[in-house]
Amino acid sequence: MKKRVIFCDFDGTITINDNIIAIMKHFQPAGWEDIVEKLMDQTITIQKAIGSMFALLPSTQKDEVIRFALDNMQIRSGFNELLHYCQENDIEFLVTSGGIDFFVYPTLSPFGIKAERIYCNESDFSGQQIAILWPHPCDDACDQGCGMCKTTLIRSYSPEQYTRIMIGDSITDFAGAKLADYVFARSHLAAQCMKLQMPFYAYENFFEVIDQLPAL
Repeated sequence: MKKRVIFCDFDGTITINDNIIAIMKHFQPAGWEDIVEKLMDQTITIQKAIGSMFALLPSTQKDEVIRFALDNMQIRSGFNELLHYCQENDIEFLVTSGGIDFFVYPTLSPFGIKAERIYCNESDFSGQQIAILWPHPCDDACDQGCGMCKTTLIRSYSPEQYTRIMIGDSITDFAGAKLADYVFARSHLAAQCMKLQMPFYAYENFFEVIDQLPAL
């Protein structure tokens, strides 16, 4: 029998809000909206977009940026219950985030998720502008410039040994959804799945995910 593994997005999935966009909307660095538009049109890569947006912010704003991100964090209902369900039913749970370490790790710390099960991008405030680092880059099979490459991680779990389940909401989840055995989708990801006629389970909270897991 295959072991189940969940690859769960963070921004807009575990959290209600997209934290990178929230940061940009709050601090309003000139040019960030043009970058988002190019990202949604898929004329630039996710890595290029995230790196370029944060490069618009000076490192002197580090404390303000971190405080704003953490103060405005909202967790989607049912998340803690999903973690308990996974633990009780031997489902491996991984956080696969295109977000940044300075808000991902503090937000998840109360939930007891081991650090090695959290995949996200890193930040560097040592220069004049905020720099984003990419510890989980694309492998040779991916040329999408993901930043934190979800398909690379999914491919490391053999489909012969694992039932691979993705939970996501946005453009950072598109490629991974094509590889997963089952997809839980909302927002942009749900729209893309419908466009490509890919089967998916719709969700707005994690209780809806839990309800479907016994059948997977």
